[in-house]
Amino acid sequence: MERRNKVFDFLQSRGIEYSFYEHPEAPTIEIAREYWRADGSKHCKNLFFRNHKGNRHYLVVFDSEQSLAIHDLEHRLHQGKLSFASEQRMERYLGLRPGSVSPFGLINDTECHVHLFLDKTLLDYPSLSFHPNDNRATVVISQEEFARYLAAVGNTYEYLELY
Repeated sequence: MERRNKVFDFLQSRGIEYSFYEHPEAPTIEIAREYWRADGSKHCKNLFFRNHKGNRHYLVVFDSEQSLAIHDLEHRLHQGKLSFASEQRMERYLGLRPGSVSPFGLINDTECHVHLFLDKTLLDYPSLSFHPNDNRATVVISQEEFARYLAAVGNTYEYLELY
């Protein structure tokens, strides 16, 4: 609840509008599908990577219906060899645990170390859905409000073709 409330406080303090709903714990896309509402939002998959040297970290966000091979992702992102970041790195940079990763973790990255890559097909949807750093709830946020969130959090980001 504390992680979720931190997200809600961040959004509310900046006048960023959103809605949310609670559901049982859903640490994977497969489990989360059972609880998603048909609200027109695009549910997203969020993966946290590090580069080969371990000095750069990336959050990759894409359509939950798609899958990405790391080898293909390396070629598309032009960041060298990638691997999944450890739980310790996830906690250090995003303040999160596996199963609850989302762009809302960037509120914990006060040094704006993590670069965010988003698939550009996400722009085709009126709103997006993410866990609020707690996999027992889902936030639905419009594209406009999500853009306001990204500006407020301050991390670098880019939309590109991931598949």
